[in-house]
Amino acid sequence: MSDKVPATGDSAINTKLGMLANVKVRMTVEVGRTEITIQDLLRLNEGSVIELDRMAGDPLDILVNGTIIARGEVVVVGERFGIRFGEIVDPETRMASV
Repeated sequence: MSDKVPATGDSAINTKLGMLANVKVRMTVEVGRTEITIQDLLRLNEGSVIELDRMAGDPLDILVNGTIIARGEVVVVGERFGIRFGEIVDPETRMASV
């Protein structure tokens, strides 16, 4: 038996993906994480600095609906921040985490 999906299967997959093309998802970029106590949280004020779990220059996590899909770096686009995609998580890993 062949492990290949027939061409008609590819067409069906493309049709299903086409139906999802306009569904909105939430994309977030995570700079880092940390844990603090409630006491420390209540002490935060303007100018407070909290150390995160990443080093300066480390790639940032790019998430879609809470699932990491890639890593990238911050760039400036005009007067706004953007993200340049670097390492892309392979589709099998992404689907396994859904």
